[in-house]
Amino acid sequence: MHSSTARPNMLITVLCAMLSALVVIGFGRLAYGVILPSMRTDLGLSYQQAGMLSTVTALSYVCFVLAGGLAAARWGTKASIIFGMLSVLTGFSGLIWASHFWLLVLWMGLLGFGSAFVFAPMVSLLAAWFPERRGLAIGGMSSGVGISTLLTGMLVPYLLTQFGDQGWRISWGLFALIALLVTVLIALFIRNPPQATPSMSSKLSAEEKQRIYRNPRVLIVACAYGAVGLGYIVQTVFMVSYMVESGHSPAVAGRYVALMGLLSIGASPVWGWLSDYTGRGKALALSLLMVIGAMALPLIDQSLPYFFVHYLLMGISVNGVFSMVQTSATEQVAPRYIPVAFSFATLFFAVGQFLGPAIAGWLIERTGGFVAAFSYTIAVLSVGFVLAVLISPFPDQVAVEDAAR
Repeated sequence: MHSSTARPNMLITVLCAMLSALVVIGFGRLAYGVILPSMRTDLGLSYQQAGMLSTVTALSYVCFVLAGGLAAARWGTKASIIFGMLSVLTGFSGLIWASHFWLLVLWMGLLGFGSAFVFAPMVSLLAAWFPERRGLAIGGMSSGVGISTLLTGMLVPYLLTQFGDQGWRISWGLFALIALLVTVLIALFIRNPPQATPSMSSKLSAEEKQRIYRNPRVLIVACAYGAVGLGYIVQTVFMVSYMVESGHSPAVAGRYVALMGLLSIGASPVWGWLSDYTGRGKALALSLLMVIGAMALPLIDQSLPYFFVHYLLMGISVNGVFSMVQTSATEQVAPRYIPVAFSFATLFFAVGQFLGPAIAGWLIERTGGFVAAFSYTIAVLSVGFVLAVLISPFPDQVAVEDAAR
């Protein structure tokens, strides 16, 4: 696929990246937690089955995330992204009509499969095109997750009110329409960076890949990303259900989710900009500390003020966590290795997202409540905080130099 060395417009490129994150992460992964209470009631799903559906999405991501990075390296980043977007679009469309549990498994799995070919390649593309401002660029992309959270928190409760039991199906249909529009924009405006052309990236040898996979700095960042995935996904899938089971209305929960999304839209680029000057590790540690504090609040008290401050702190901090660890993953290797290195780190995140809902769902069913599940989340995120402290002293030089130079 053709690639020009002339740098594209940063605003348009980041906007397309932001919209891709909105679709594949926001709608494809995180919106499920808001849709879940209605979907679970309509279809008669248990919490264990609900956790399994989220786990299937993550498992598909785990199985194909390395393939997504290698596909971007071999056939071009843009081709990988468009293929993934079309796969996610198909998953959304299937969920509109699915009623049997195993059909839900199929379509939720397709969401994870498609996102594996979109998210990591898009982050790699931004890092390659805008290396000196990668924190700001990737932070801008992450704000798409905040926008989707805002839209989900506003639109899903409205659609449930308007369409009753079928509102969750209409929600998936709306996501499919938006996915189609974003795919068209990506096809029109995204360009492969020079490092992502097939002629250069397909030359990676097995030895080069092993140098990436075994590098201590790459492994520390990957493990930190894994801890984030293992812990954060539990909040995404089950916090709204926790609010509803605590006696609060789904509409109020939706507004709080929307608040979190609204705050994270602006917070993401701010964290990225801040980390460009203070260092990724310090910014990551600070944002993780705020997330841990936010997660503890609903365990202390289940009244509305505690849930409100929880979502307030999450909105300010959680996308900072993602922006920092993603950006750090791209900085440990030479530009030509970024797609493979980031996909490798994302594999750890995906494994965490695969295991997290299954463990939490089992804990909820086993204990008859949410306290054990969210306590486990805090413990896992605390491990991530320790790893973030280890990232702080990393030097500016890449850990894995380009063997071709």
